[in-house]
Amino acid sequence: MSHPDDEAAGTPYATRIPADISRPDRLLGPFTARQSAIFAVAALVLYGGYWATRPFMAPLAYAALVIPIAGAVAALVLGRREGIGLDRFLLAAFAYARTRGRRVHAPEGVPRLPAVIPERWTRADRPPPAAMRMPCDGITAGGVLDLRDAGRASLATCSTVNFELRSAAEQQGLTAAFARLLNSLTGPVQVLVSCHRIDLAPLADTLQQDAAALPHPALERAARAHADFLADLAAGGNLLGRQIVLVAREDASAHGPRHRAGEGRVLQRVHEAARALAAAEITVTPLDAEHSAGLIASACNPDTPHPPQNGSEGDLT
Repeated sequence: MSHPDDEAAGTPYATRIPADISRPDRLLGPFTARQSAIFAVAALVLYGGYWATRPFMAPLAYAALVIPIAGAVAALVLGRREGIGLDRFLLAAFAYARTRGRRVHAPEGVPRLPAVIPERWTRADRPPPAAMRMPCDGITAGGVLDLRDAGRASLATCSTVNFELRSAAEQQGLTAAFARLLNSLTGPVQVLVSCHRIDLAPLADTLQQDAAALPHPALERAARAHADFLADLAAGGNLLGRQIVLVAREDASAHGPRHRAGEGRVLQRVHEAARALAAAEITVTPLDAEHSAGLIASACNPDTPHPPQNGSEGDLT
């Protein structure tokens, strides 16, 4: 007699999820308004060039001249890189190339070097750093980030679930619960998955120090053995921890009561996500001001080792 899970394992299942609501609308066939505008401008420029060069250039010669230009425009408009259009990608690359590589926290501005320093030393040094402008203007007591004109955002950490070890019916239930969350969204939400190094040395030292205070010698031996095991793990390789952060954002609104209510709306959306993901056995923990500030600090300096934290299935890699 076959098990129901065995029968379900061979049958495919589908779960409805919402479409990408952020995708631009198609204006002319498969082209968006931005793509149509770029094609229209390029066509007018090339047609104007044809009329300007018609008295002294044959049509075939002009066509051979503009074919590479038209191909470059088509690649620029239709090409995609890292999930965005190639034109936007090149604009971002150009802005990055013009941005100074060194940035420092200087709200009052980067001061000039003292006049006693010789000018030749100043020219020989690298370009001076620029003042860093963080997108976050502050964190409220409830842990909500003030993003200036971009609105407000609330952060929450999510536990993990081992999907591969579940049966087909359990996988379908987890997928359906996550699909219900996606269908219930009323604003921008980002799921950030990051890996960071874990430093087990402080935990091993704490176990070694507290082992002598345990009430039984067997417990002391077990604690010391576990401390040695953690020390071997710390010395044997680069341990990585996985962290999943749910970011709920509310767009900026006009000044007044609606502007002040943005904090309450993002917190409400985080709690709604926690209730929706509870069906998928995922625990969503909203972050307060202290933990939100620590998360932003670690994002600015990702090479800083993190102490071990309480996690769920598959948190360590």
